[in-house]
Amino acid sequence: MFKMLIINPGSTSTKLSIFEDENELWEKELKHSSSEIKGFKKIIDQLNWRQELIQDEINNSDYNFAELDAIVARGGVALDPLLGGSYKIGKDMVHDLKIAKNSSHASNLAGIIAYNFGKKFNIPAYTVDPISVDEFEDVARLSGLPEIPRKCQSHALNLKSIGRKTAEYLDKKFYKCNLVGAHLGGGISIAPIKKGRIVDVNNANQGGPYSPERVGTLPSLDLAEYIFENQPDRDQFIKKLLGNGGLTAYLDTNDGLEIENRIEKGDNKAKLVYKGMIYQIAKEIGAMATVLNGDVDAIFITGGLAKSKYITNRIMKKVEYISEVFVYPGADEMNNLAQGALRVLEGKEEALNYEDGIIDTTIF
Repeated sequence: MFKMLIINPGSTSTKLSIFEDENELWEKELKHSSSEIKGFKKIIDQLNWRQELIQDEINNSDYNFAELDAIVARGGVALDPLLGGSYKIGKDMVHDLKIAKNSSHASNLAGIIAYNFGKKFNIPAYTVDPISVDEFEDVARLSGLPEIPRKCQSHALNLKSIGRKTAEYLDKKFYKCNLVGAHLGGGISIAPIKKGRIVDVNNANQGGPYSPERVGTLPSLDLAEYIFENQPDRDQFIKKLLGNGGLTAYLDTNDGLEIENRIEKGDNKAKLVYKGMIYQIAKEIGAMATVLNGDVDAIFITGGLAKSKYITNRIMKKVEYISEVFVYPGADEMNNLAQGALRVLEGKEEALNYEDGIIDTTIF
Protein backbone atom coordinates (compact mmCIF):
# COMPACT_ATOMS: atom_id res chain seq x y z
CA MET A 1 0.00 0.00 0.00
CA PHE A 2 1.39 3.39 -1.01
CA LYS A 3 0.33 6.78 0.34
CA MET A 4 0.72 9.87 -1.84
CA LEU A 5 0.12 13.59 -1.36
CA ILE A 6 -1.24 15.25 -4.53
CA ILE A 7 -0.68 18.99 -5.06
CA ASN A 8 -2.64 20.90 -7.71
CA PRO A 9 -2.40 24.72 -7.61
CA GLY A 10 -4.70 26.82 -9.78
CA SER A 11 -5.08 30.55 -10.25
CA THR A 12 -7.49 31.00 -7.32
CA SER A 13 -7.15 27.78 -5.33
CA THR A 14 -4.82 24.98 -4.27
CA LYS A 15 -6.25 21.46 -4.32
CA LEU A 16 -4.77 18.77 -2.08
CA SER A 17 -5.47 15.05 -1.78
CA ILE A 18 -3.98 12.06 -0.02
CA PHE A 19 -4.36 8.73 -1.77
CA GLU A 20 -3.64 5.24 -0.56
CA ASP A 21 -3.11 3.31 -3.78
CA GLU A 22 -6.29 4.04 -5.78
CA ASN A 23 -8.36 5.29 -2.85
CA GLU A 24 -8.64 8.97 -1.92
CA LEU A 25 -8.46 9.21 1.87
CA TRP A 26 -8.53 12.99 2.28
CA GLU A 27 -9.06 16.06 0.15
CA LYS A 28 -8.96 19.80 0.70
CA GLU A 29 -9.38 22.82 -1.54
CA LEU A 30 -7.77 26.02 -0.31
CA LYS A 31 -9.55 29.05 -1.79
CA HIS A 32 -7.43 32.14 -2.48
CA SER A 33 -9.20 35.49 -2.63
CA SER A 34 -8.41 38.03 -5.33
CA SER A 35 -7.12 40.41 -2.66
CA GLU A 36 -4.63 37.77 -1.48
CA ILE A 37 -3.44 37.01 -5.01
CA LYS A 38 -3.10 40.71 -5.88
CA GLY A 39 -0.61 41.05 -3.04
CA PHE A 40 1.98 39.21 -5.14
CA LYS A 41 3.61 40.87 -8.15
CA LYS A 42 4.61 37.61 -9.83
CA ILE A 43 3.26 34.07 -9.52
CA ILE A 44 6.62 32.78 -8.27
CA ASP A 45 6.30 35.25 -5.37
CA GLN A 46 3.42 33.09 -4.08
CA LEU A 47 5.73 30.11 -3.54
CA ASN A 48 6.49 30.39 0.18
CA TRP A 49 2.95 31.50 1.01
CA ARG A 50 1.31 28.54 -0.75
CA GLN A 51 3.91 26.11 0.60
CA GLU A 52 3.24 27.22 4.17
CA LEU A 53 -0.53 26.92 3.64
CA ILE A 54 -0.07 23.34 2.46
CA GLN A 55 2.25 22.52 5.37
CA ASP A 56 -0.33 23.88 7.83
CA GLU A 57 -3.16 21.86 6.26
CA ILE A 58 -1.19 18.62 6.49
CA ASN A 59 -0.17 19.41 10.09
CA ASN A 60 -3.83 19.98 10.99
CA SER A 61 -5.03 16.81 9.26
CA ASP A 62 -4.95 13.20 10.45
CA TYR A 63 -1.92 12.58 8.22
CA ASN A 64 1.73 13.54 8.22
CA PHE A 65 4.65 13.63 5.81
CA ALA A 66 6.44 10.78 7.58
CA GLU A 67 3.87 8.25 6.33
CA LEU A 68 3.99 9.34 2.69
CA ASP A 69 5.63 7.27 -0.04
CA ALA A 70 5.49 10.01 -2.68
CA ILE A 71 4.46 13.58 -3.41
CA VAL A 72 2.83 14.16 -6.79
CA ALA A 73 2.56 17.56 -8.47
CA ARG A 74 0.47 18.85 -11.32
CA GLY A 75 2.69 19.42 -14.35
CA GLY A 76 3.75 23.03 -14.86
CA VAL A 77 3.22 24.87 -18.15
CA ALA A 78 6.81 26.17 -18.03
CA LEU A 79 8.34 22.81 -18.91
CA ASP A 80 10.03 22.04 -22.22
CA PRO A 81 8.35 19.65 -24.70
CA LEU A 82 8.49 16.15 -23.20
CA LEU A 83 7.67 12.56 -23.92
CA GLY A 84 4.66 11.34 -21.96
CA GLY A 85 5.17 9.58 -18.65
CA SER A 86 5.80 10.03 -14.93
CA TYR A 87 8.82 12.21 -14.11
CA LYS A 88 10.99 12.39 -11.01
CA ILE A 89 11.19 16.07 -10.08
CA GLY A 90 14.80 17.23 -9.93
CA LYS A 91 16.88 20.41 -9.96
CA ASP A 92 16.68 20.98 -13.73
CA MET A 93 12.90 20.81 -13.74
CA VAL A 94 12.64 23.05 -10.69
CA HIS A 95 14.90 25.61 -12.37
CA ASP A 96 12.64 25.84 -15.44
CA LEU A 97 9.53 26.06 -13.25
CA LYS A 98 11.04 28.87 -11.16
CA ILE A 99 11.99 31.01 -14.15
CA ALA A 100 8.70 30.17 -15.92
CA LYS A 101 10.81 29.17 -18.90
CA ASN A 102 8.04 28.65 -21.42
CA SER A 103 4.99 30.12 -19.69
CA SER A 104 3.79 31.50 -16.38
CA HIS A 105 0.95 29.86 -14.45
CA ALA A 106 0.18 28.84 -10.87
CA SER A 107 0.65 25.19 -11.86
CA ASN A 108 4.41 25.87 -12.07
CA LEU A 109 4.45 26.16 -8.27
CA ALA A 110 3.34 22.54 -7.77
CA GLY A 111 6.58 20.90 -8.85
CA ILE A 112 8.71 23.32 -6.81
CA ILE A 113 6.65 22.77 -3.66
CA ALA A 114 6.67 18.98 -4.14
CA TYR A 115 10.45 19.05 -4.62
CA ASN A 116 10.96 21.19 -1.50
CA PHE A 117 8.82 18.90 0.65
CA GLY A 118 10.55 15.88 -0.86
CA LYS A 119 13.96 17.22 0.09
CA LYS A 120 12.79 18.19 3.57
CA PHE A 121 11.14 14.85 4.41
CA ASN A 122 13.19 12.53 2.14
CA ILE A 123 10.22 11.57 -0.05
CA PRO A 124 10.36 11.14 -3.87
CA ALA A 125 8.46 13.79 -5.85
CA TYR A 126 6.86 13.19 -9.24
CA THR A 127 4.84 14.89 -11.94
CA VAL A 128 2.74 13.06 -14.53
CA ASP A 129 2.00 13.81 -18.21
CA PRO A 130 2.25 17.62 -18.04
CA ILE A 131 0.59 19.88 -20.61
CA SER A 132 3.94 20.11 -22.45
CA VAL A 133 3.83 16.43 -23.48
CA ASP A 134 4.81 16.43 -27.17
CA GLU A 135 4.84 13.18 -29.11
CA PHE A 136 4.08 14.72 -32.50
CA GLU A 137 5.29 13.07 -35.64
CA ASP A 138 7.19 15.65 -37.72
CA VAL A 139 4.44 15.89 -40.32
CA ALA A 140 2.06 17.15 -37.62
CA ARG A 141 4.28 20.16 -36.89
CA LEU A 142 3.85 21.66 -40.36
CA SER A 143 1.44 24.59 -40.46
CA GLY A 144 1.91 25.94 -43.97
CA LEU A 145 4.05 28.83 -42.68
CA PRO A 146 7.63 27.88 -41.63
CA GLU A 147 7.84 30.77 -39.16
CA ILE A 148 4.84 29.46 -37.20
CA PRO A 149 5.03 25.67 -36.68
CA ARG A 150 2.19 23.84 -34.98
CA LYS A 151 2.86 23.32 -31.27
CA CYS A 152 1.69 20.41 -29.17
CA GLN A 153 -0.19 21.42 -26.05
CA SER A 154 -3.07 19.34 -24.76
CA HIS A 155 -4.92 17.97 -21.76
CA ALA A 156 -2.36 15.16 -21.87
CA LEU A 157 -2.90 13.98 -18.28
CA ASN A 158 -6.58 13.21 -18.80
CA LEU A 159 -6.19 11.97 -22.38
CA LYS A 160 -3.52 9.46 -21.36
CA SER A 161 -5.35 8.37 -18.21
CA ILE A 162 -8.68 7.80 -19.94
CA GLY A 163 -6.84 6.17 -22.84
CA ARG A 164 -5.49 3.58 -20.39
CA LYS A 165 -8.97 2.98 -18.95
CA THR A 166 -10.40 2.51 -22.44
CA ALA A 167 -7.64 0.08 -23.39
CA GLU A 168 -8.25 -1.88 -20.19
CA TYR A 169 -11.97 -2.11 -21.00
CA LEU A 170 -11.07 -3.40 -24.48
CA ASP A 171 -8.77 -5.95 -22.79
CA LYS A 172 -5.80 -4.55 -24.70
CA LYS A 173 -2.50 -2.96 -23.76
CA PHE A 174 -2.56 0.85 -23.96
CA TYR A 175 0.66 0.74 -26.00
CA LYS A 176 -0.98 -1.54 -28.56
CA CYS A 177 -4.17 0.51 -29.06
CA ASN A 178 -5.17 3.18 -31.55
CA LEU A 179 -7.62 5.60 -29.94
CA VAL A 180 -9.16 8.99 -30.61
CA GLY A 181 -9.64 10.92 -27.37
CA ALA A 182 -11.72 14.07 -26.93
CA HIS A 183 -11.28 16.12 -23.76
CA LEU A 184 -14.17 18.59 -23.61
CA GLY A 185 -13.85 21.34 -21.02
CA GLY A 186 -13.29 25.10 -20.97
CA GLY A 187 -10.78 24.20 -23.67
CA ILE A 188 -11.06 21.25 -26.03
CA SER A 189 -8.27 18.80 -26.96
CA ILE A 190 -8.95 16.08 -29.53
CA ALA A 191 -6.09 13.67 -30.19
CA PRO A 192 -5.24 10.52 -32.11
CA ILE A 193 -3.41 8.29 -29.63
CA LYS A 194 -1.26 5.88 -31.61
CA LYS A 195 0.12 3.00 -29.57
CA GLY A 196 0.02 5.12 -26.41
CA ARG A 197 1.45 8.29 -27.98
CA ILE A 198 -0.38 11.56 -28.69
CA VAL A 199 0.88 11.92 -32.26
CA ASP A 200 -1.31 14.94 -33.11
CA VAL A 201 -3.77 17.21 -31.33
CA ASN A 202 -5.45 20.54 -31.83
CA ASN A 203 -3.86 23.09 -29.50
CA ALA A 204 -6.80 23.99 -27.26
CA ASN A 205 -5.57 27.59 -27.07
CA GLN A 206 -5.02 28.07 -30.78
CA GLY A 207 -7.27 25.86 -32.87
CA GLY A 208 -9.81 23.11 -33.20
CA PRO A 209 -13.47 23.42 -32.18
CA TYR A 210 -14.69 26.48 -30.34
CA SER A 211 -15.44 25.74 -26.71
CA PRO A 212 -17.31 27.36 -23.81
CA GLU A 213 -14.58 30.03 -23.55
CA ARG A 214 -12.16 29.72 -26.49
CA VAL A 215 -12.51 30.63 -30.14
CA GLY A 216 -10.87 27.61 -31.76
CA THR A 217 -9.67 27.85 -35.37
CA LEU A 218 -10.33 31.22 -37.01
CA PRO A 219 -10.13 32.33 -40.68
CA SER A 220 -6.50 33.53 -40.80
CA LEU A 221 -6.81 36.38 -43.32
CA ASP A 222 -9.95 37.75 -41.69
CA LEU A 223 -8.20 37.59 -38.31
CA ALA A 224 -5.19 39.49 -39.66
CA GLU A 225 -7.49 42.09 -41.23
CA TYR A 226 -9.42 42.50 -37.97
CA ILE A 227 -6.21 43.11 -36.01
CA PHE A 228 -4.83 45.65 -38.50
CA GLU A 229 -8.11 47.53 -38.71
CA ASN A 230 -9.01 47.58 -35.01
CA GLN A 231 -5.53 47.48 -33.41
CA PRO A 232 -6.85 45.88 -30.19
CA ASP A 233 -4.91 45.92 -26.95
CA ARG A 234 -2.76 42.76 -26.97
CA ASP A 235 -3.68 41.43 -23.51
CA GLN A 236 -7.37 42.24 -23.88
CA PHE A 237 -7.51 40.59 -27.29
CA ILE A 238 -5.83 37.41 -26.00
CA LYS A 239 -8.38 37.35 -23.19
CA LYS A 240 -11.12 37.69 -25.80
CA LEU A 241 -9.73 34.71 -27.72
CA LEU A 242 -9.09 32.44 -24.73
CA GLY A 243 -11.59 33.51 -22.07
CA ASN A 244 -14.43 35.30 -23.82
CA GLY A 245 -14.68 33.38 -27.07
CA GLY A 246 -16.78 30.41 -28.18
CA LEU A 247 -20.11 29.98 -26.38
CA THR A 248 -19.35 32.99 -24.19
CA ALA A 249 -18.91 35.26 -27.22
CA TYR A 250 -22.16 34.13 -28.85
CA LEU A 251 -24.38 33.63 -25.81
CA ASP A 252 -22.79 35.60 -22.93
CA THR A 253 -22.40 32.43 -20.86
CA ASN A 254 -20.11 29.40 -20.66
CA ASP A 255 -22.66 27.40 -18.64
CA GLY A 256 -23.85 24.38 -20.62
CA LEU A 257 -26.84 23.74 -18.33
CA GLU A 258 -28.05 27.30 -18.80
CA ILE A 259 -27.70 26.99 -22.57
CA GLU A 260 -29.57 23.67 -22.64
CA ASN A 261 -32.37 25.24 -20.60
CA ARG A 262 -32.54 28.10 -23.09
CA ILE A 263 -32.73 25.59 -25.94
CA GLU A 264 -35.54 23.72 -24.20
CA LYS A 265 -37.45 27.00 -23.94
CA GLY A 266 -37.15 27.59 -27.68
CA ASP A 267 -34.03 29.78 -27.97
CA ASN A 268 -33.03 29.09 -31.59
CA LYS A 269 -29.80 31.08 -31.41
CA ALA A 270 -28.61 29.04 -28.42
CA LYS A 271 -29.57 25.85 -30.26
CA LEU A 272 -27.58 26.81 -33.37
CA VAL A 273 -24.47 27.89 -31.44
CA TYR A 274 -24.52 24.71 -29.34
CA LYS A 275 -25.03 22.67 -32.50
CA GLY A 276 -22.04 24.46 -34.05
CA MET A 277 -19.74 23.43 -31.20
CA ILE A 278 -20.96 19.82 -31.37
CA TYR A 279 -20.53 19.84 -35.16
CA GLN A 280 -16.94 21.09 -34.88
CA ILE A 281 -16.07 18.53 -32.16
CA ALA A 282 -17.37 15.67 -34.27
CA LYS A 283 -15.59 17.00 -37.36
CA GLU A 284 -12.29 17.15 -35.44
CA ILE A 285 -12.75 13.59 -34.19
CA GLY A 286 -13.25 12.50 -37.79
CA ALA A 287 -10.15 14.39 -38.89
CA MET A 288 -8.02 12.79 -36.17
CA ALA A 289 -9.27 9.33 -37.18
CA THR A 290 -7.61 9.89 -40.56
CA VAL A 291 -4.25 10.27 -38.80
CA LEU A 292 -4.71 6.65 -37.75
CA ASN A 293 -5.78 5.66 -41.29
CA GLY A 294 -9.19 4.82 -39.90
CA ASP A 295 -7.69 2.04 -37.76
CA VAL A 296 -9.39 3.15 -34.53
CA ASP A 297 -9.98 0.69 -31.68
CA ALA A 298 -12.22 3.13 -29.84
CA ILE A 299 -13.19 6.78 -29.39
CA PHE A 300 -13.56 8.23 -25.91
CA ILE A 301 -15.15 11.47 -24.74
CA THR A 302 -14.17 12.96 -21.39
CA GLY A 303 -14.02 16.28 -19.52
CA GLY A 304 -16.64 18.52 -17.94
CA LEU A 305 -18.84 18.80 -21.05
CA ALA A 306 -19.00 14.99 -21.22
CA LYS A 307 -21.47 15.20 -18.32
CA SER A 308 -24.02 16.50 -20.83
CA LYS A 309 -25.92 13.73 -22.62
CA TYR A 310 -27.27 16.41 -24.96
CA ILE A 311 -23.71 16.90 -26.22
CA THR A 312 -22.35 13.35 -26.05
CA ASN A 313 -25.38 11.70 -27.68
CA ARG A 314 -25.18 14.06 -30.65
CA ILE A 315 -21.42 13.60 -31.04
CA MET A 316 -21.82 9.83 -30.89
CA LYS A 317 -24.41 9.84 -33.68
CA LYS A 318 -21.88 11.59 -35.94
CA VAL A 319 -18.79 9.50 -35.16
CA GLU A 320 -19.90 6.04 -34.06
CA TYR A 321 -19.51 4.79 -37.64
CA ILE A 322 -15.74 5.12 -37.07
CA SER A 323 -15.55 3.01 -33.93
CA GLU A 324 -17.20 2.26 -30.59
CA VAL A 325 -17.56 5.38 -28.42
CA PHE A 326 -17.02 5.50 -24.64
CA VAL A 327 -17.99 8.40 -22.39
CA TYR A 328 -16.14 9.26 -19.17
CA PRO A 329 -17.72 12.39 -17.63
CA GLY A 330 -15.45 14.83 -15.78
CA ALA A 331 -11.69 15.11 -15.46
CA ASP A 332 -10.32 13.77 -12.19
CA GLU A 333 -6.85 15.34 -12.18
CA MET A 334 -6.06 14.28 -8.62
CA ASN A 335 -6.80 10.63 -9.29
CA ASN A 336 -4.96 10.74 -12.63
CA LEU A 337 -1.86 12.17 -10.94
CA ALA A 338 -2.03 9.52 -8.21
CA GLN A 339 -2.36 6.74 -10.79
CA GLY A 340 0.74 7.94 -12.64
CA ALA A 341 2.89 7.91 -9.52
CA LEU A 342 1.41 4.59 -8.39
CA ARG A 343 2.55 2.92 -11.61
CA VAL A 344 6.10 3.94 -10.71
CA LEU A 345 5.84 2.93 -7.05
CA GLU A 346 4.47 -0.48 -8.01
CA GLY A 347 7.24 -1.01 -10.55
CA LYS A 348 4.90 -1.08 -13.54
CA GLU A 349 6.59 1.95 -15.10
CA GLU A 350 10.00 3.55 -14.77
CA ALA A 351 10.23 7.17 -13.65
CA LEU A 352 11.75 9.44 -16.29
CA ASN A 353 14.33 12.18 -15.80
CA TYR A 354 13.37 15.62 -17.09
CA GLU A 355 16.58 16.18 -19.05
CA ASP A 356 16.21 12.78 -20.75
CA GLY A 357 12.56 13.32 -21.65
CA ILE A 358 13.03 16.67 -23.42
CA ILE A 359 12.56 16.35 -27.17
CA ASP A 360 13.85 18.37 -30.12
CA THR A 361 10.89 19.91 -31.95
CA THR A 362 13.02 21.19 -34.85
CA ILE A 363 11.54 19.94 -38.11
CA PHE A 364 14.31 20.68 -40.59
